Amino acid sequence: MATLRCPLIAGNWKMNLDHLQSIAFVQKLGWALKDAKYVESNVEVALFPPFTDLRSVQTLINADSLPFAFGAQDLSMFDDGAHTGDISGLFLKALECSYVIVGHSERRADHSEDDAIVAAKSRAAIRHSLVPIVCVGETAEDLETHGAAKIPVEQLTKVLEALDAKDNYVVAYEPVWAIGSGQAATPDQANDVAAALRETIAQVHGSERAEATRILYGGSVKAANIASLMKRPDVDGALVGGASLDVSEFSSIIQFPKHVTLDS
Repeated sequence: MATLRCPLIAGNWKMNLDHLQSIAFVQKLGWALKDAKYVESNVEVALFPPFTDLRSVQTLINADSLPFAFGAQDLSMFDDGAHTGDISGLFLKALECSYVIVGHSERRADHSEDDAIVAAKSRAAIRHSLVPIVCVGETAEDLETHGAAKIPVEQLTKVLEALDAKDNYVVAYEPVWAIGSGQAATPDQANDVAAALRETIAQVHGSERAEATRILYGGSVKAANIASLMKRPDVDGALVGGASLDVSEFSSIIQFPKHVTLDS
């Protein structure tokens, strides 16, 4: 973990928790971190609830001055018009979202989103001053055929070519074979791919942007493995799925600096 890049722990709730459940969850998470003496400047926390929860989460965070950012799990490549069911980045910005996830493997698989769509959605996020969290990752078949880095690098390159070096974005490496499996990539595997992704950013957008860009790992992240992942120099945080729905587990993940030591 690079000291100049503030770690980001992002909780992707996927299609879980209605707006009332989300209020209770955010309140409990706030209490848990306050009791644990969480320091906001050490780790940034971002929450990604379903669209129907966003207004409730926004209102609670603002009313209670909770130290959380929040964002959406997806957005439309279009800003407005006849696109039934789509959500514009303009709407998300009006709700004070800071981030939006684009290109998650479940969107790619369930909705046939290809690299061109992910690039267009990333551009849409930037247009509305949202920070896209660009997800890339390989399947088990890709891993066996090409190795770990080839497919994620190709996916990221398509997005970077559609953005400018001045744009602010986050990259999330999520090996599809690890998501929900309980079997995370090893810290060295995660770091090797993150390093390849950072080199790709350097090649397309320059070394300054590469050094400034946070690269997250996602895929069966839990309290038991987060510290070892965060010891690696090119891993700057985590995109957490199922574990982000458990207040105790997620708060423990956020508190990873208490468990990171200088040894590797």
